[in-house]
Amino acid sequence: MSNGFKKKMASELSQLLIPLIALGILILFNLIRDPRFFSIGVAVNNDGNSVLTGNLISIIDSASELAIIAMGMTLVTAACGGQDISVGAVGAISGAVFVKLVQAMGGINAGTFAAAMLLAILVTVCFKLFNGTLVAVFRIQPMIATLILYSCGRSIAYWINGDATPQLTSPILTAIGMTIPGVPVPTPIFCVLLVSLLLALIFRFTNISLYTQSVGINQGAARLNGINPILIKLLSFVLLGVCVSVASLIGISRLGQLNHKTLLVDIEMDAILAVAIGGNNLGGGKFKISGSILGAYIIQMLTTTLYAMKVSPVNVKAYKAIVIIIIVIAGSPVVKEKLRAIWKRLKTGRVARKEVA
Repeated sequence: MSNGFKKKMASELSQLLIPLIALGILILFNLIRDPRFFSIGVAVNNDGNSVLTGNLISIIDSASELAIIAMGMTLVTAACGGQDISVGAVGAISGAVFVKLVQAMGGINAGTFAAAMLLAILVTVCFKLFNGTLVAVFRIQPMIATLILYSCGRSIAYWINGDATPQLTSPILTAIGMTIPGVPVPTPIFCVLLVSLLLALIFRFTNISLYTQSVGINQGAARLNGINPILIKLLSFVLLGVCVSVASLIGISRLGQLNHKTLLVDIEMDAILAVAIGGNNLGGGKFKISGSILGAYIIQMLTTTLYAMKVSPVNVKAYKAIVIIIIVIAGSPVVKEKLRAIWKRLKTGRVARKEVA
């Protein structure tokens, strides 16, 4: 095994060290508090299909929308050095477009579902390109640029679909939001795997990952090396738009209805936290998608743990904030540098003692 490969593996493990420790602490805490917390069972749902049940399945399933959006948020953060706070509002627009289209086409079947989904993705990408243009072309700080759609996005969704909460009944939506008949694992979990696989393939067969990191680290140097920073930033917003639209569709399918006021509400803050907890630099540059996915599951496990401890919904956010502050500070560059210095001194001390002996 070459030294270069060893250094690369060590770097990747160090980036995931804090989220893995946080996840381990949560797992250990829950096992001590309730040894059956992670037990998995089998139940029969209302449609007569066998499905897996238990807190572990609920955590992985419930975090699906957050994990998908966190993947796209990671790319925007890496390329632009800032975050998109309009993902929830644009998700409401995507859902409104999808519902409006399937209603206009006379209901949901395989053809209308595919057409409505593709058009909803296209509309979402257009809104994200608006954000991307403000950031990449006009050089507006991402959080300020996306504040526009954060403020008015749900109003746009209201204009598209009105104030109604239309009910959507379809075996296709049931299969996406819950389970496919004969498959006991919730379908949203497969959606996360599919999105992560698609991104992995994109990174494997293109240089997008390298270009994104280069632009985030130093876009001036990237430009001198033939990379177009504007194009890379716009592409990151396009991929985020696709992720937002997929998450929106999952949210609609879970409930079988559209409510533009609650669909993906507050998910932008959790997505940013998932990126941070995953060890990614919020100032841009090097990123790791798997870290953000892990961060999403940590946030959901923390939420589930608090509810299992009978913490009232009003206080859950306060407790989450305290724990997340500790995790983020522990993973900050300052703390990491201090820990590296301590480790280096300890290592040097051990070497010196061996030489004396």
